[in-house]
This record gives sequence, structure tokens and C-alpha cells, in this order.
Amino acid sequence: MSEFKFACPVCGQHITADSATSGTQLDCPTCFQGLLVPQAPASGDSKLIVTAALVGKPRPVQNDALWQDAAPVPARRMSLLAFALSAIAVLAAGATLFTYREPLMRLVSRRTVARPTRTPPPRLQAKPPRTVYPIPTNISWTLSLTNAVGVVHGSGFSCERATLLGGILTLRQGHSWPPDLGITVQLYARQGEELSGKIVEVVQERADAPKIVLRWRDEQDFDRTRNFTSGYALKVIFGLASNARMPGKIFLSLPDDEKSVVAGTFDAEIRRAPPPKPHPPNPQKPNA
Repeated sequence: MSEFKFACPVCGQHITADSATSGTQLDCPTCFQGLLVPQAPASGDSKLIVTAALVGKPRPVQNDALWQDAAPVPARRMSLLAFALSAIAVLAAGATLFTYREPLMRLVSRRTVARPTRTPPPRLQAKPPRTVYPIPTNISWTLSLTNAVGVVHGSGFSCERATLLGGILTLRQGHSWPPDLGITVQLYARQGEELSGKIVEVVQERADAPKIVLRWRDEQDFDRTRNFTSGYALKVIFGLASNARMPGKIFLSLPDDEKSVVAGTFDAEIRRAPPPKPHPPNPQKPNA
């Protein structure tokens, strides 16, 4: 690889380059024009001066007859001349604007009033894709919600009687006690009327969740119970109490192995707890 010199076609600055860089681009260190490095002279004489081409313009015809002794245009003189011409042009433009400033201001104000700025329309944001879920096959469509029904401890359940004793709501199947199947929801109320128009909902773990009692009778006709204080889903909507009765709707899903679930309406009888029995007075011991 050998070095050769080439000239900037704008300011005449001589630039030394290596023959391996032919065809690459660089900026002139004097006028900062983008130059395309020419091919090295075929003779291999480092005294030959070739001319570079501007980036984006056709490459000029190289002439190996240009010698280093030829008098190029001095770069510094060209830079000062270009600066002087630019300064004269700027001053002339400034003087023209100053002379015709009033007509120009009237023209600009007239165009501003005639053409009010337009607010660009807002960009339409791309909507996220819809989430489509499959249609469930385990739910039957109906317009009427009948008495609470479901599955309790693996057996079909139908509420035959509902009672509200204080804050304890009981739905049971069977007319005797203990019932054949039953669900008890222990709510926080002293009297049933306090729940009138209220909604009780449990959808996540809560420290104050009501206790649920699942009740059934086994094969030997013994009463069995199981308590749940967490892990279940519950929603009870109470209507307005009237004539010692309380209508409502319930949905309850329990985490037992049989996946007990009860849903529907109820009409609970509001019952009063019997008053506590008075304790007999302690017999006084005779004085010794």
C-alpha cells in the first residue's frame, strides 16, 4: 500500500490518503465538504495530485498531468473570501428586512387572520384485541330464580325451609331437626331485621369472614357437620324485612371434596332467640 495526495474540488486543500482507502468517504478538514476518496494514480508517483469528487455528485475525470508544483487556490484565502461574501449577504438581507419591515409585518398579520391555525386531529389509538371466552356448558339459562337449590355433600339439595335467628341464616332440607341437608351462615347481627336491605359478599380471604356450617346425615342417620371459615365464595342479598319474614338471594360455593354449591332465592322466617333463663340465687350459708 502506498500514499498519494488529492485535492478538494471546493477549497483546493491537499489531502494525503492511502491507496487502500480509495472509494471511501471523508470530510474535508478545511471546508467540511463530504468527499469521495479518488483512485490512486496509475503511475505510482506520489507527486501527482488528483481531484476528489463530492459525495452524491459524479466523479470528475482524473488527469494525471496535474503536478504538485501547480499552483492550487490557497485554502485560507478561499475560506476568508467565502466568509466575507457570506457576511455581506447577511448584512444585505438584514438591511432589506429593516427597510421593508412595516409592509412585511402587515402582510404577516393579514395572512395570520385569514388562515387560522388548524388543530391536527387526534391520533386514533389502536384498541386492544377483545378477549373471547368459551360459552360455559354447565349453566342452564332461566328467567326465574327458584328456591335455593344445589349440591350439598354430594347430594342434591332443595331448600324446604329458611330461618333467620339473630344473625344466623339457615337453609335446610327436611322438616325435622337435625335436617337431612343444611347450610348455616353465621352473620354478625343481633336481630334479623338488622340485615334488611344488606349485601354480604366474600370473594377473597378475610379475617372476619362468616363461618359456614355444612350439615348432613350419614348412612347410620347420625348428624354430621363441617365448618368453613375461609376458602369459599359467598354472596347474600337480603330484601326488606316485612311481617317477620326476610326475602333474599344466595350464592355459596364451598371448597369441600364434593364441591358443594347452593344458589337461588329464599324467604326466611325471622325468629327471636328465647330470653336467657335467670340463674337461681346462690343459697346463703347460715352464720356460724
